[in-house]
Amino acid sequence: MRVTVDDVRELTADDGSPVTAASAVVPLGEGWLVAQDDATSAAWVRPDGVRLVRLLPPVEGHDRFTEAAGTKHLKPDLEVACPAEVDGEPAVLLLGSGSTPRRMRGVLVRLVDGEPVVAAAELGPLYARGAEVLGVPLEQLNLEGAGRSGDTVRWFQRGNLAAGVPSASVDVPLAELVDAVLGGTDPTAVPVSSPRTYDLGQVAGVGLAVTDAVALPDGRLLLSAAAEDTANAVDDGPVVAAALVLVDGATVLAVAALPEVGGRVAKVEGLALRSSGEGRADLLAVVDADDPAAPSLLLQLTVDLA
Repeated sequence: MRVTVDDVRELTADDGSPVTAASAVVPLGEGWLVAQDDATSAAWVRPDGVRLVRLLPPVEGHDRFTEAAGTKHLKPDLEVACPAEVDGEPAVLLLGSGSTPRRMRGVLVRLVDGEPVVAAAELGPLYARGAEVLGVPLEQLNLEGAGRSGDTVRWFQRGNLAAGVPSASVDVPLAELVDAVLGGTDPTAVPVSSPRTYDLGQVAGVGLAVTDAVALPDGRLLLSAAAEDTANAVDDGPVVAAALVLVDGATVLAVAALPEVGGRVAKVEGLALRSSGEGRADLLAVVDADDPAAPSLLLQLTVDLA
């Protein structure tokens, strides 16, 4: 497997503010919705510009959260996005990482007459069930990616080998998950099943861990992975390498290093499929610079799967 970076773009909103801490990317209407894990808004990247879309109300008066400002612990940490439907119409499902009780919310974005309409819900019991099925203590939960295959969302625990937590996943039915966010299903009633663990290898003694996933038409998944030297699911650390990983079920088929961008490791935290063909996948990827002042990067990638 080989990965090529075809295009690099800095993400800046129409109001001039940088799109920071990009954590997921997913199609919405004629564009792409990019989640920011340090904010209450997402960026809607369209041909005519980049519009900010509010996803959640301010938290204790804040819409952006940084360690320097002492507000990082307040952030909703929306790390996951995948395509969904409501009443047969396209929508976007976003989920918090679950790494603290504040980060256990789900958000649904749909378009009504071309305008985003947002619903949100607390999903704490669902996250608790996820931790139970994964076999990890709730304080080590860190769900950072998801790939949708048909009617199922495969939800990925990032893992941290330094803490003895492997990358792993569980399956959740999409319809029940969407209905829980809309308030029609009790979060405790959403099934969580099929735990899997993944051995992605190490780079310079630091384990690669899943940051996102996207499903291919044949049922296999491409995972983005980062080797980040940190002791827990909350604190950032130096990223020594990044890769894409092709998996079939829990079997790792191939691992390919992600090329550096601008001389730096590209910590990809979100993947979306643009198109695919025989032995090839064209992806969009978003890069989190772990810098609250730096615009995130939007990459176009070509993956030769053969």
